[in-house]
Amino acid sequence: MSAKMAKDILLVEDNPDDAELTRIAFAEAGIDYRLHVVGDGAQALAYLRGCSTSELPSLVLLDLNLPKLNGREVLEAIRADPATRSLPVVVLTTSAEPFDVDTVYELGANSYIQKPVEFERFVEVVRQIGLYWLALNQPPSKA
Repeated sequence: MSAKMAKDILLVEDNPDDAELTRIAFAEAGIDYRLHVVGDGAQALAYLRGCSTSELPSLVLLDLNLPKLNGREVLEAIRADPATRSLPVVVLTTSAEPFDVDTVYELGANSYIQKPVEFERFVEVVRQIGLYWLALNQPPSKA
């Protein structure tokens, strides 16, 4: 990635092993980033609400099955808040249930990705996420 400075990613993941796996996968993919990890939906919203517009992460990676507030509730709150409404949110979860896929798109997710089980495939998925969302995607200008 040819960015002058690292991008921030908010990872909302309650499983410490999955959070560490994601951190390792980003490192192995060679993506320049700062990963901020929160373990539940309430922490995710508190983190985002504590950011100024210029401090918002470039990307939110959101698990669905979370304590306190689930991923759907977090996504709904992100889209309801004018400060975070246009923030890219990629749902990264183990679920492949059509209900989950349809629901998160209806709530405004930008992408839905089922977590691969194999580490090598997971690294490739993370590399593609980083390439697209952090290098290629043109975000809206922050007014």
